[in-house]
Parts: sequence; C-alpha cells; structure tokens
Amino acid sequence: MTGGTAGFGAVAAKRISDTPNTKLILGARDSKNPSIEALPLDLASFSSVRSFVQSLTKKLAGTKIDILILNAGAQFGSTRHRTGDGFESTFAINHLAHYLLLRLLTRGLANNATIVITTSDVHDPKMVPFGPKELDPEALAHPKDKNKGFGPGIRAYASSKLCNLLTARAFEASSDAQIHGMRVIAYNPGLTPGTSLFRAWPWWAKLMMGVASKLRPVNTLEQAGDAIADLGLGTIVPPSGRIYASLVKGKLTWPEPSELAQSDTAMTGLWLESAQMVGVR
Repeated sequence: MTGGTAGFGAVAAKRISDTPNTKLILGARDSKNPSIEALPLDLASFSSVRSFVQSLTKKLAGTKIDILILNAGAQFGSTRHRTGDGFESTFAINHLAHYLLLRLLTRGLANNATIVITTSDVHDPKMVPFGPKELDPEALAHPKDKNKGFGPGIRAYASSKLCNLLTARAFEASSDAQIHGMRVIAYNPGLTPGTSLFRAWPWWAKLMMGVASKLRPVNTLEQAGDAIADLGLGTIVPPSGRIYASLVKGKLTWPEPSELAQSDTAMTGLWLESAQMVGVR
C-alpha cells in the first residue's frame, strides 16, 4: 500500500494490518507507525520505485500479493515543480509513479488479486468546473504554463486523478487482469477534510475548502479509510460492470465516471504514452 502513513490512508492501513492472517507492507518515505512494516519509497523518483519493487520482491520470496492499494497523492499550488526525472510533479507522483509500480508488480499479483487506485470526483467537469475536458499526457508531463497561480496546480491535480481512473480501466481490461481474475477499483474518497493533501494550498484556498465543507457532503477520515479498506479486503464488492466507487456521506456509491474517463481512446493513449515515459514496454 502507498499513502498509508497519514490521513484516511493511515486509518485504512491500521484496519488492514489488524485483519487476521494479513501481512501489510507499506511503501513510504518515512514510516510513522512502527507496528506496520514499511519499505523506502519516494514516488517522486522512478529509480526509488524500481528499488522498492526489488526490495519488496526479495522480501516476498515468491509469495504473491493479494491486495495492492495505490493511494498516495500530492497536490501543489502551481505546475512549476519538477521531479528529478524531469516531469511535472503532480503528474509524476500521482500518475506515472503508480503506473510504473503497477506495471512492475503485475507479475507478483496473485490470482483473483484486488487492485484499488485512489482517484477523485474532481476528474469530472460536471462535478467541479476545473475538471479536465481533454487529455494530453505530454502537456501534463511537461506543461509550458509555469504560472505561479493556484489554478494550474489544481487543474493538474484534477487531470492526474483522471489518469488514475483511466489506468484502473486499462488494467482491468488487460490480459493479465482478465486471465488471472483480478478485481480493479478506482476509489473516490470524496471531500475529506483533515488529510495532508491540502498542505500546499494557499491560505485563501484552505479558507474556500472550509466553506465548501459546509456546502458539499463531506466524509470523515474514518469513513474514507474504512471504505478503502473494505474495498481492498473484499468486504465490499463492486456491482457487476462497475469500477468507479464514490464515497458520498460515508456510503459507497457506484456512479458513472466522466465521459472522458469512459473514453477507450483516452485510456489506450494514456497507457501507451505512460509506458514510454517511465521506460517499460
């Protein structure tokens, strides 16, 4: 699991690690919970992702992975940030690193494994005005607009969440997932105050979040954490033909994702361009 050291991810991690006959291993820059084993993982570095996979594979010693939860995320106030690999940080951390992690761990997944990838309802322009209406992976990876304003940063985040959803769809349709009976879920925790995701926001944006929390349905950290744990552990199973799970007022719903998220053209294009960017077939 990534993103299991803070926010609702920490709630989910504790719930999963407390489940009988379950061994949880976190990928994290810093382990904040000595009771849960963690291996070093910096999602801002492809070499760190590869090193993590090597360390995990060695530790597993042939044991297969039953549950893979890709939950970590970051958001910045602009698109000026770059990773050491040269990609815009939001796109690289939220999408490319998790895409690479999924690709490298595919052979280590068990038959009937469950993969949960955290997305967001901000991927849908019908839900929020800054939701992406088109997808250009190259422009997301290397944006020309380095505006210091908050707008580009939040739009980059929304686009990265669209990429998470498209990656979930693409992997579900892959021969690996189909042959081995894997279950893939894209999970939207909804508006959940108290996470570390908003730490890079300017003060006025945090103030707006406080106002939005009064106007929109919100979920608690416990509700969001329990929901992703239920999905990973299989306590809650998606209805037939559904992949997008959205938490609304503490209850999981199964709506249609955005029109762009349902595009097979966007899905295939993102999968292939991402493979080129991270250096896999």
